[in-house]
Amino acid sequence: MKASITTNAKFQIAPIDDRIYGSFLEHLGRAIYEGIYEPGHPSSNEQGFRTDVLDIIRDLQVPVIRYPGGNYVSAFKWEDSVGPRELRPKRLDLAWRTIETNQFGIAEFHDWCQQANTAYMMAINLGSRGIEDARNLLEYCNDNSGAAWGDLRKQHGYPEPFNIRMWCLGNEMDGPWQVGHKTAYEYGRLANETAKTYLKFDEDLELIVCGSSNDKMATYPEWEAEVLDQSYESVDYISLHKYWNNYPKDTLSYLASHYELDEYISTVRSVIRYIKAKKRAKNDVYICFDEWNPWYHTNKRDHELLKAWNWPEAPHLFEDPYNLEDALLVGTVINSFIRNADIVKIACMAQLVNVIAPISTEKGGAVWKQTIFYPYYLASKYGRGTALQAQVASPTYDCTIRDQASYLDTSVVLNEELQEISVFCVNKHPDQALHAEISLENFSELSGLEHICLTGPDRYLTNTAQQPDRVVPQLLEPPKVNQTQSTVSLPLLSFNVLRYRYQG
Repeated sequence: MKASITTNAKFQIAPIDDRIYGSFLEHLGRAIYEGIYEPGHPSSNEQGFRTDVLDIIRDLQVPVIRYPGGNYVSAFKWEDSVGPRELRPKRLDLAWRTIETNQFGIAEFHDWCQQANTAYMMAINLGSRGIEDARNLLEYCNDNSGAAWGDLRKQHGYPEPFNIRMWCLGNEMDGPWQVGHKTAYEYGRLANETAKTYLKFDEDLELIVCGSSNDKMATYPEWEAEVLDQSYESVDYISLHKYWNNYPKDTLSYLASHYELDEYISTVRSVIRYIKAKKRAKNDVYICFDEWNPWYHTNKRDHELLKAWNWPEAPHLFEDPYNLEDALLVGTVINSFIRNADIVKIACMAQLVNVIAPISTEKGGAVWKQTIFYPYYLASKYGRGTALQAQVASPTYDCTIRDQASYLDTSVVLNEELQEISVFCVNKHPDQALHAEISLENFSELSGLEHICLTGPDRYLTNTAQQPDRVVPQLLEPPKVNQTQSTVSLPLLSFNVLRYRYQG
């Protein structure tokens, strides 16, 4: 089967914000405890941080990580998680029906972020708490004036402010499952007043207001319009969340899910433009897609378990074993973020370790990379620069998502500093390779560098602690180039990175 991709050095969409390769860690299951923090593990340092996990995360170059939730944050009492560990109380976590020991908290995450070479995005509780507690948290983290909350941080052993720049104003406040669920008007007013309070402290903070928990919510997209109507001029981003599943085992429909994502982004882009025009506002608001991932392998079973259990500590929860087709889905999601680089500026894969995560660990034992790690890693490594428009012609198919879905999904990134072009391609075809003709116009002295391919003999193949390398990227023959034309074969059910170099 034949396909074609045409791009041009001058057809630039926008610079890609590196933070689209961000992630998320919540006090949920084993994401924190036994994930990134496990005192006594053979690899753990003096602070209890697993260095084997840290090594992978540093290599992944995660630019920002959202913390501490998620649903967890809507009943979070931040004061419990600071100060001497022996004085920290255990609390019931109402979101996930577990015990939170608070042995890992705000300061520990600050230290961990520094070792992981990443930035801290703090989510605040606007569910069970409000402006006063949010203000106190900000001052504890960032103040150095000699006032009470900053001085308390100093007493806890941190003389320098944490200087957290990104703040999420609550989490999924449109969700009836959320502690402190609110209407769009109630939440929009609260978020706006909280944002104004934060900006009085530091006008350069980046503030993120809650959009829809997903595009299937009954309130979507009116929620976005009302919340932004209340808060537009006080915030920088509106957050969106989306998870995918393949319960029917319908591979072609699953891999066409990016069309729904593109529509989701397009709709919210239009809402932002409408509210900006309505308010005659000068500032721009962008999208922060701060939760996204496949989530279905353990979802139904574990939601039943957590209803029945008696408040365990750090249980195994939502530890999805991801397969090859999940990795291809992740590739299409990242392609969508790149193609929408002018409006999507931050994105956080949920989550980073153990809980619906690209990285898995055993207590006291191994760490390994799940299949979904690899498109995330390759995009983070080679997807930095400027997004280019691409014209794609490909055979199509009909599915439950839409008719005439393309077998080929693509994004293109120009790195002018390195004089490199990366073309990310997902071949969704379950039976045939795609032979692609790629036109790279307005580039001189092109040469093919690499063809990195993630595929496998079975779409349901997973990586495990015992067999961690069953689905890993392979180096294929570099793409052939003749002046501005390149030819390449994309194996069936594969994620591909085609790398090129140019001169001048």
